[in-house]
Amino acid sequence: MSALQSAIDLMEIAARTAPKSGGKDFVVIQVIEGDDLKRLADEMIKYGEKTKKKNFDRDARGVAASPALMLIGIKDAKAVDLNCGACGFDLCSDRVAAEHSEFAGPQCAFRLLDMGIALGSAVKTASLLNVDNRIMYRAGVVARQMGLIDADFVMGIPLSVTGKSIFFDR
Repeated sequence: MSALQSAIDLMEIAARTAPKSGGKDFVVIQVIEGDDLKRLADEMIKYGEKTKKKNFDRDARGVAASPALMLIGIKDAKAVDLNCGACGFDLCSDRVAAEHSEFAGPQCAFRLLDMGIALGSAVKTASLLNVDNRIMYRAGVVARQMGLIDADFVMGIPLSVTGKSIFFDR
């Protein structure tokens, strides 16, 4: 087993065991490597060109140079039923998730926090193990559209083990 694979396994454990609101887990995790990673990078460039959105090409270069990428998202996340209004609706029962251009939503703010804590736990673990990483919204958008993960809202974490982080000299 490679050192990077061991780090990925520990990142998955960190994300899976991260605290979740009400003890309910709607977090999904998927790791992609090899040809899927190269296809993702290519599709990120195409998506940026098609939508005229900035930096999809920049982030695609980081993805293409990475040996692995972890996707963390949420799927079919039920509201916590606090009627807090943070999702944009006064009552949780009024929130109706719909497909939008990049993600499905609105999402319960507490479920988004759950996902954020899972992301933070995963990247903290990578950092403790000296694995360079960066959370990328753009990688999540395109990976979801490609069907590389079955999630309603997702972020990508490309991983790298080189002498200098490839994610900050962009």
